[in-house]
Amino acid sequence: MDTRNDIREFLISRRAKITPEQAGLPAYGNRRRVPGLRREEAAMLAGISVEYYTRLERGNATGVSEDVLEGIARALQLDEASMPTCSTSSELPT
Repeated sequence: MDTRNDIREFLISRRAKITPEQAGLPAYGNRRRVPGLRREEAAMLAGISVEYYTRLERGNATGVSEDVLEGIARALQLDEASMPTCSTSSELPT
């Protein structure tokens, strides 16, 4: 199991499912290079820097706090049914 790739695919797929309008953001321009939210938009909604979000989306989840995870879950409009199962923070991929 490649947890880095799993994290990457999970975040990218969830980000692609949310339009700026669904997230309460204005849609700038008619042409978007990616489906759904841009990384910058997801990071802003999660309350973290674009650099940090990009690092997480590349699969580097070492030392991620509960607050950051909650921010990302809120930004990507995740519910418990769509989140990977992990009973403790010590089980998060490193």
